[in-house]
Amino acid sequence: MSPKTILVAFFAYTALLFFITWLTARKATSRGFYIGNKASPWFVVSYGMIGASLSGVTFMSVPGWVGDTQFSYFLVVLGYLLGYTVIATVLLPLYYRLNLTSIYSYLGTRFGFWSYKTGAFYFLLSRIIGASLRMFLVVNVLQVFVFDAWHIPFAVTVMIFIVLILLYTFKGGIKTIIWTDMVQTTFMILAVVLSVYLISKNMNLGIVDLFHKASDNGLTRIFNTDWSDKRFFLKQFLSGMFITIVMTGLDQEMMQKNLSCRNLRDAQKNMFTFSGVLVLVNFIFLFLGATLFMYADFKGIKIPARSDDLFPLIAIDYLGPLAGLIFIIGLISAAYPSADGALTSLTTSFCIDFLGLPQKENMQEKKKERIRYLVHIAFALILLVVIILFRSVNDRAVIDKLFTVAGYTYGPLLGLYAFGLFTRKPVRDKIVPVIAIISPLVCYLLSNYSVLIFGGYKFGFELLILNGFITFAGLLLVSRKNSWTA
Repeated sequence: MSPKTILVAFFAYTALLFFITWLTARKATSRGFYIGNKASPWFVVSYGMIGASLSGVTFMSVPGWVGDTQFSYFLVVLGYLLGYTVIATVLLPLYYRLNLTSIYSYLGTRFGFWSYKTGAFYFLLSRIIGASLRMFLVVNVLQVFVFDAWHIPFAVTVMIFIVLILLYTFKGGIKTIIWTDMVQTTFMILAVVLSVYLISKNMNLGIVDLFHKASDNGLTRIFNTDWSDKRFFLKQFLSGMFITIVMTGLDQEMMQKNLSCRNLRDAQKNMFTFSGVLVLVNFIFLFLGATLFMYADFKGIKIPARSDDLFPLIAIDYLGPLAGLIFIIGLISAAYPSADGALTSLTTSFCIDFLGLPQKENMQEKKKERIRYLVHIAFALILLVVIILFRSVNDRAVIDKLFTVAGYTYGPLLGLYAFGLFTRKPVRDKIVPVIAIISPLVCYLLSNYSVLIFGGYKFGFELLILNGFITFAGLLLVSRKNSWTA
């Protein structure tokens, strides 16, 4: 597949997104940018959130991960269901009751100024790193298969991608994103299903036969019963639950879409529908991974050093032009939701949580809009720099790295919200940032020396739970004696 064909597909798809932007961003206001005027149809939000949750990481990293971890990731996915139930029944009612635009303002109401800023800061840090990891995967593929052929530097490729995202989210914000996410989810799922079909056709095997062959090869193994292993089944399930709570329920990007629904009931319908479909879609991605490894063995293809590269290698170089085109469109569809939503939510959080723009009633709307535009551009530049830096240190499956980072950056948020929801104690607000810094540091030391300290035990994604627990315990130590009352 030629670089020109890939580039034409990229820009044709981008043009479609700009058309949707034009339709949705007309007469957009700040309220439309932040929460879509609270008029988003729940089923559109639900369907679009699948693409936003999966992103380029799931599209490439999950299939590539199957070679090392088989289907053990599916236990994490099953844990998602319990996590989404907590979000729908505990967090969403809280956010709607308080009529929040930024979910971190709850921490200000519950604890005080410094707790509020700490929560918002950890979101910004988490989202910048997470979005950069996701975008890196996609941009790197475009670099290898398109821009390297024309000797264009990686930094320029990243800049093109960031500028395009910046342009189509600039005005409409969340009002635009819920509709573009719907289109992108459709293309992403279509790409995976068609890729599985084309591989099965090339191997002269039906879908059921492919699954049986994957099972015979040990690729579909789900349960790991070694308690000291990172993939121990109970660790995987509980980690999935808490990963969902923090990376969706305590994440401004994901909750911003839910808060754009008309009411709490619609937001809950969105969450339950979305969670069920997401389990099925993740299973399809795992099955795709198994078929990729079997096809590589069937054709004698050498597995790349970085497992994330297996899908693009086979799709573009071995399955023919149609498969390559389908892959590129699917990849682009997976890339945009992870970038546009991140950029919009970062802008929203900073404008509300740190600049307090909506509360500045004496400031003219035009001035607020100009400030929001500048913040939007600033975060685009930050993402640009972080993606370029990440390329020099990427050495393993991105989804593994993404969840590891989440364990450190979302842990303090988990502890803060758990303490706020399940106790009635006030805290010494000024000490909260110190606790939120100490907790990840303690977790880092424990993770590095766990084999020595705990007799061979290795921390996996459950590090997130430990981080939240340490933060909770620290807040308990600095809590005041008198009870807090709402």
